[in-house]
This record gives sequence, structure tokens and C-alpha cells, in this order.
Amino acid sequence: MFYVGLDLGQRQDHSAIAVVEKRIPRLAFLPPEGRELLVRKVERLPLGTPYPGVVARVRELMCGEALAGQCTLVVDATGVGAPVVEMLRSARLGCEVTAVTITGGEKESGSGSTKSVPKRDLIAGLQLALEKSELKIARRMKEAGTLVRELVDVRATASLGLGKVKIGANGSGQHDDLVLALALACWRAARKEIGWSSQRLPGI
Repeated sequence: MFYVGLDLGQRQDHSAIAVVEKRIPRLAFLPPEGRELLVRKVERLPLGTPYPGVVARVRELMCGEALAGQCTLVVDATGVGAPVVEMLRSARLGCEVTAVTITGGEKESGSGSTKSVPKRDLIAGLQLALEKSELKIARRMKEAGTLVRELVDVRATASLGLGKVKIGANGSGQHDDLVLALALACWRAARKEIGWSSQRLPGI
């Protein structure tokens, strides 16, 4: 099963895509902790790519031979993302589309294919998967180096006197779009699946 995270950019931000393969033990008696998440692709679209162009690129990827019929899409629906989610749902992708509004709140909420998720939970889930060695990055992936630099730059920053914590890029690159796309894919991969089997990705 494959999970595609889509972080929608705005004027000064890139839209970004991350593809994660979820592998689970074939033997039923093995614990669920034996799962493995493999980052198979990350892609940052050119700055200023219009949303119809983003939808077209996502459709090309989702309907391609490597992913067709065995994937789910998770989209950042925050802000201007809601209309793009509707465009994606109308694009005949042949897969489940989950819309996630990223919040600064304390709890996850929502039902079905529409959710509100605190940003800190998305980042924390990603960090936990890395710490437990569940998440692995394919070394031959084109943007592997860029993704690693973003992962190093993303951190939590406390606002003095405000009692708030900002989570995002705080290093030399100042980008976190690939990390957010990856976090969305990993968040969805942690949810239960019905009727799916783990398969290997032949190539994207």
C-alpha cells in the first residue's frame, strides 16, 4: 500500500509531494511494530505552479503504472486547500482522497475523509517513526538530500511570553514543504486499512 502526501504551496511556497510505501510483516504472528515505511519519492513542484497544474501532476503520478489502484492521497486542505481538494476529488484519481486541515490546536478531530490535525502531531509522528527506525529514505531517490536537510531544519520554537510553540523550518533552507508532505503520508499510513495488501513499488 502506498500513501501520497500533498502539501499545497502558496505564492512564496512550493507545492510538494511525498510517496511512502507501507510494508507490513507477512507472518500474522509478528507484532505490528514490525511495519516499515519507505520513502520512495519526494518532489517539489516549481514555485508558482497553478493549482490545476498541481492537480494534473498528482493525477499523472496516481494513475501511473506504479501506483494505480494501490494508493491513497492525503492533501493539506488548510486555507486555500479546500477548493483544490474538490478539484482532486473530481479528477478521477481512482483512490481515496483524505483532506487534512493542519491546525495549531491540541486534538485531532473530524470524521471520514475530512480531518483536522495539529501540526505538532504530524511532525511528532514523523519524528517517532524516524526514532523507531520505521521510516527509511531510499538513498537513490533524487531529492533525498533535500529532504534530509529539511528534516534537520524543522524544529519547535517557543514564542516568549505567548505560551505558543511554532513548528516549522528554522534553519538555512527555511523550507518545510517536503517534510509536511511526508508527515501527511506517514500520518495516514498509521491508520488502519481494510482490504489492502502490501506490495513492492516497481518504480516511479
